[in-house]
Amino acid sequence: MLGNVVRVAAVAASGGGGRLGSSAAGAMLTSRTFLKRTRAGAVVKVVREHYLRDDIPCGAAACRLCGARPAGAGLEARPAGAASHLCPGPHYLLPDTNLLLHQIDILEDPVIKNVIVLQTVLQEVRNRSAPVYKRVRDMIANPEKHFYSFTNEHHRETYIEQEQGENSNDRNDRAIRVAVKWYNEHLKKMKNEENIQVIFLTNDRNNKEKALEEGITAYTCEEYIKSLMANPDLVDRLACISDEGKEIESGKIFFPEHLPLSKLQQGIKSGIYLQGTYRASRDNYLEATVWVHGDAEENKEIIIQGLKHLNRAVHEDIVAVELLAKDEWVAPSSVVLQDDSQNEDDIENEEEKENILKASVNKNMLRPTGKVVGIIKRNWRPFCGMLSKSQIKEARRHLFTPADRRIPRIRIETRQADTLEGQRIIVAIDGWPRNSRYPNGHFVKNLGNAGDKETETEVLLLEHDVPHQPFSQAVLSFLPKMPWSITEKDMKYREDLRQLCVCSVDPPGCTDIDDALHCRELENGNLEVGVHIADVSHFIRPGNALDEESAKRGTTVYLCEKRIDMVPELLSSNLCSLRSNVDRLAFSCIWEMNHKAEILKTRFTKSVINSKASLTYAEAQMRIDSAGMNDDVTTSLRGLNKLAKILKKKRIDNGALTLSSPEVRFHMDSETHDPIDLQTKELKETNSMVEEFMLLANISVAQKIYDEFSEFALLRKHPAPPPSNYDILVKAAKSKNLEIKTDSAKALAESLDKAESPAFPYLNTLLRILTTRCMMQAVYFCSGMDNDFHHYGLASPIYTHFTSPIRRYADIIVHRLLAVAIGADSTYPELTDKHKLADLCKNLNYRHKMAQYAQRASVAFHTQLFFKTKGEVNEDAYILFVRKNAIVVLIPKYGLEGTVFFEEKDKTKPRLDYNSEVPSLTVEDTTFRIFDKVKVNIMLDASNIQHQKIRMVLVEPKIPGKDVPANPTTEASVSNEPEKKKKKLQK
Repeated sequence: MLGNVVRVAAVAASGGGGRLGSSAAGAMLTSRTFLKRTRAGAVVKVVREHYLRDDIPCGAAACRLCGARPAGAGLEARPAGAASHLCPGPHYLLPDTNLLLHQIDILEDPVIKNVIVLQTVLQEVRNRSAPVYKRVRDMIANPEKHFYSFTNEHHRETYIEQEQGENSNDRNDRAIRVAVKWYNEHLKKMKNEENIQVIFLTNDRNNKEKALEEGITAYTCEEYIKSLMANPDLVDRLACISDEGKEIESGKIFFPEHLPLSKLQQGIKSGIYLQGTYRASRDNYLEATVWVHGDAEENKEIIIQGLKHLNRAVHEDIVAVELLAKDEWVAPSSVVLQDDSQNEDDIENEEEKENILKASVNKNMLRPTGKVVGIIKRNWRPFCGMLSKSQIKEARRHLFTPADRRIPRIRIETRQADTLEGQRIIVAIDGWPRNSRYPNGHFVKNLGNAGDKETETEVLLLEHDVPHQPFSQAVLSFLPKMPWSITEKDMKYREDLRQLCVCSVDPPGCTDIDDALHCRELENGNLEVGVHIADVSHFIRPGNALDEESAKRGTTVYLCEKRIDMVPELLSSNLCSLRSNVDRLAFSCIWEMNHKAEILKTRFTKSVINSKASLTYAEAQMRIDSAGMNDDVTTSLRGLNKLAKILKKKRIDNGALTLSSPEVRFHMDSETHDPIDLQTKELKETNSMVEEFMLLANISVAQKIYDEFSEFALLRKHPAPPPSNYDILVKAAKSKNLEIKTDSAKALAESLDKAESPAFPYLNTLLRILTTRCMMQAVYFCSGMDNDFHHYGLASPIYTHFTSPIRRYADIIVHRLLAVAIGADSTYPELTDKHKLADLCKNLNYRHKMAQYAQRASVAFHTQLFFKTKGEVNEDAYILFVRKNAIVVLIPKYGLEGTVFFEEKDKTKPRLDYNSEVPSLTVEDTTFRIFDKVKVNIMLDASNIQHQKIRMVLVEPKIPGKDVPANPTTEASVSNEPEKKKKKLQK
């Protein structure tokens, strides 16, 4: 029996196409009826209604036939595109879906204008690639490009029904040809002297043949681009789409075939194959790991070794893997291998390197091993790097070497090799046929000279996917109008705390001041302590362009001499920054405590404060220590410092970890902004003081928002590391006759405190640095999607981020949740949608991780600049890790880490004996263990301009037969053992 009738109406929306009249006058209805069974088993009749209209404008500015005017700039009346010898007359371009997907770099070039994007094409692009779809929408919105979106699927004369036996692909191809024909006939009716033609661009051979048969002017993208007389360089940006089948006959086959998606999906379902994310190795181009998706405990991480098994997967692709038989399993290699072969076909060299991997494998180290059988989703992006110019004279084919060592080299065709040599360029991958050792790609953009500070900073930001373009007008339009002042309306739900003696303590030169503190004695003898945080969520309202941009950026990124703000400067350095002697809006967390730092009461309120002093850590420390100073600010600081020490002791007694990582600070030349000095950062008592109260505020807020919103609280957790992570730490300590217990954070913290050696004071810091390396990453999550909230490093059952909303988007969400919880602001749907919050957390975790990597890369680049001017130096170092053919050392004076290799190209190889149990490496007759003290020579190796690196060579102990650099001219003063410095784990 039939249930209800469901009507599904498809109506033309104005999209990027024309504005449509609201009357249904020009509308006509086509409908299809079919039966559908619901989940409950009832049969319903579905009538799909599709409205057609004849008032959709063609978009041509000169057209008087279309009643409605196109939205936006539309197509130019006199198309002034690039001059083409194939189409000398005025013309518009109309590309098909594949051309838009694969040749987007060409279409984005300023030379290409007046392009008609059909609704059919736009919908297909949207379904197949979200990034390309966004780029196409941006071009349609850009008035200078004159791209016009035509709603052909709702135009009475261009809509077509799917014919019997015709698949949807062929139907769409036909719809595109119908639209081209309609345009050409329509434009002829304009009867103006221009006589504009519409040129159909397609790389599909069949579609092009059919178009030509139907009298349509059609070209491939390559034919059209090569016909542009004034723009020969554009040819370089053509995506290289090869017909794989044809090439195979001629070429040597390097790789097995990829299985089709349908087979992969069946195999994954039946458990023959595993699906996971492919992670290439930075150190060894013949090895990768695949992180398997899903919750299975075993085979979580699968090793892939050797070119054929890697089978053309690229870092971050989603792949299908087949596990090999156990007798074919391998161990993660400790060998460092870079792809430096000059000849593409040098397979013997590859095989020799693969054999090195298999040699001397410890049977206990074998791990699940597999091979890539197919690609589920490519995760290609544009890559930065440099051209390795071919040795062949006049050659057009060259190899491009990406800056990221995890990405394979890419073969591109270019006529501008001479110009591009020594430049940083961007290249996109187009495909990777079986008969090609490297993927094929095309040139996208030149960034500038390699080694230039601006170019290298741009590369660093692009490679770490840091959004850094200036804020758009749409975003800036949501900023408050200046001059800004606090109004009566702002005071509605706020407490006036301007009378309190509040002050801020930050690093020198800090302009984005997120937090301020106060401490005063109450009449009852207890203490009142307040943490006041910038009220950023007052200025950034949910869902507007400013909010969306901040959410996308996720975090402010601090490079050595540049800050990429998450929010525009008017907020970050002015209206939200809690500067001294100005009224500012804040969100306050206020406790009543006794003198033992026990919390008696907690309250949260939106407030107005007026900070009495903006101090640096050093200035605050000086006030606390100076007996002659007894003003209100200093008294407040002393009270805070006293309580902070008690809070810290309680936390450590509770099992919180105090870890260490060497952080460096550059002293810049005021004129050139080049680094002139480099030293490890000194941490003062006041750093710890501020940190204790920030931790306390974060924990108090976490508890409050979780109590109010058990399903929607945005929290931060730090998972306990799997026991195997600690192997290296335990072995290293054992080699120095120390015991490190790792069964709980408390046991670890206590054994680290006991691991002292009077003869070797720096040992404890080294152990803490090594412990940091064993840790997992802390992550944001939504409380309704997880049940493990524990923060291992802080030994806290619950934690979040509340104290830095100017530089972290997570804190803005936490502020909004807290404001709703105390009735100071209203909620909105996304705030209580746990799936939306989980997606947001995923982006925030990604952005934070990339920001961290970008910051490290910036330090590495500035360290290279420093040694470029300083020349060679000899310094004391300690061994952090022992590898099969190298040692990794840390130089405390500079907080610098580097690798000392014992095998050099074209030199006699020394006798190496690696023992993974200790671990130790014996070179000739000298044995190296973790934490041994050595002396190394440091210099900048600029032989590879793209991968300039700090080269370290062993000076002491001397190894017979090894060349040691002569005493460098700039002998650095031998530093004393640095004081034991401890730094908090990055929470």
